[in-house]
Amino acid sequence: MSAQDVEMSQEYKKDLLDIIYVRSFMFDPEKGFTLSSGKKSDVYIDARRTVLSAEGMELVGFAFFQEVKLEPIDAIGGLTMGADPIAMATALVSTMNGKFLDAFVIRKEPKKHGTEQWIEGNVKPGAWVAIIDDVVTTGESIITAVQRAREAGLNVRKVYALVDRQEGGAENIEAKTGLKLNALYTKLDLLEFHQKMVKEKETPVKTKPFELVGKSR
Repeated sequence: MSAQDVEMSQEYKKDLLDIIYVRSFMFDPEKGFTLSSGKKSDVYIDARRTVLSAEGMELVGFAFFQEVKLEPIDAIGGLTMGADPIAMATALVSTMNGKFLDAFVIRKEPKKHGTEQWIEGNVKPGAWVAIIDDVVTTGESIITAVQRAREAGLNVRKVYALVDRQEGGAENIEAKTGLKLNALYTKLDLLEFHQKMVKEKETPVKTKPFELVGKSR
């Protein structure tokens, strides 16, 4: 392992949280945001701004690789399109580190020609896989992906998310699939980071008294 790899392995979670906060985290307690579930929230997390960025992509792939590197799985994927860039980044980083993972995509609708399949990629029935998503709110995307994967004969070993909004999605996933959600970060992590950043901005910078440089007179 190179010095760069050692440094990344020690700092990746902190660095990735910083990127998610800067690129993807939005906080508006007054107007709020309407989520895909239809609910209103004072927090919106646009994870694609992180996972599709040059600086975020490698860290996301490395972070998920740390999660799956000891798991006996053959491939990683999920419901398009939230899972797609994460699956591809993870497969690439994993393969570069000696764990040969394929990426796959689960369609929202079956292909309308040819094989009319739900799943795209080099993954075959009987394979052990991990299902992933970028942000979990209700968990329905992961639940749908697990169901489609199982219908295609895949064995789902683990489910992961970049961020869990902690709004019942993890419980919903476990109730409907029997699988526990493993999230790299939570909404609480981002809110605590936000509070820290706000506090740092409000704290006056302490400066040393001006000192004359040179010989005393």
